[in-house]
Amino acid sequence: MNKILIIYTGGTIGMINDPDNGMLVPFNFEQIKENVPELNRLNYHLDVHSFNPVLDSSNMDPEIWKTLAELVYKNYDLYDGFVILHGSDTMAFTASALSFMLENLSKPVVLTGSQLPIGEIRTDAKENLITALEIAATKEDGKALVPEVCIYFDSQLFRGNRSIKYNSEKFEAFRSPNYPILAEAGVHLQFYKNYILEAHEKELILRTNFNSNIGVLKLYPGITPQAVQAITDSKVDAIILETFGSGNTTTAQWFLDSLRQAILNGKIIIDISQCKKGSVQLGRYETSRELQKMGILSGYDLTFEATVTKLMFVMGLGLPVTESRVLMEESIRGELTNEMA
Repeated sequence: MNKILIIYTGGTIGMINDPDNGMLVPFNFEQIKENVPELNRLNYHLDVHSFNPVLDSSNMDPEIWKTLAELVYKNYDLYDGFVILHGSDTMAFTASALSFMLENLSKPVVLTGSQLPIGEIRTDAKENLITALEIAATKEDGKALVPEVCIYFDSQLFRGNRSIKYNSEKFEAFRSPNYPILAEAGVHLQFYKNYILEAHEKELILRTNFNSNIGVLKLYPGITPQAVQAITDSKVDAIILETFGSGNTTTAQWFLDSLRQAILNGKIIIDISQCKKGSVQLGRYETSRELQKMGILSGYDLTFEATVTKLMFVMGLGLPVTESRVLMEESIRGELTNEMA
């Protein structure tokens, strides 16, 4: 019998209507089989760890990511897989963070949630939960078929650090714009093995130090020196530069000088595109050639969520800046496609 640990952090999936006041309140996930009787047909051994109190995903932060990673690490040898129930708003951030924190992962860590509470008639919660459990339990030749951190939502399985939430109203809430889906749930569960990471034979390593002292500079036509320098002259250790198209920015001298000075002051600056699909290609156009020359890093096809969490993670390793810069442009958990590699 497969053993799966369900970790309930909070979110819409665990909410039911309180008949006394009509408000949505979290139900007790310790009695999960009473609320979702279909689980009895899966023939799995399920244990539940519930956060107390439960959290709105908007309140997620690196300390909570650390708690989640430690829960997986401490229970790693006791279970075949893990399902984390999480609010959808920051799920892609948490999935990305966990992918970096859990090095040499060889078991599934599947995050899921729902757009409607589990008590609603048309809820997507039950299907998402049941299929996430099936994915976490699926093995081939005695080994987990999906040994990575992923997100299951609305019939599709995504690599966690390739995912974004793009819709707040449809059941199809997530997409993976720059990487194929890992599996699809129709009449049968169809796994696309070519896109799934290979299981590691090495021992699981837990890395929980994050440096969240980063800034985000999103460009727009007409941006002022004051707006730019509020970030470049600040005391952050690194900056995510959200640029146009394939990594392009204004070529105004004051702008380039602000970035150059930030780099001279020891800041890491990484360039990602505001476009959801596609990759940064520094130097392709004149408008990004100067960025490349001054030492701005290419984020290639990283999502914003993966960029934030990877930058916090890499800076938390305590490496020299030169080594941190190299890691940011390399794929360490399948999070980016380096077209120069």
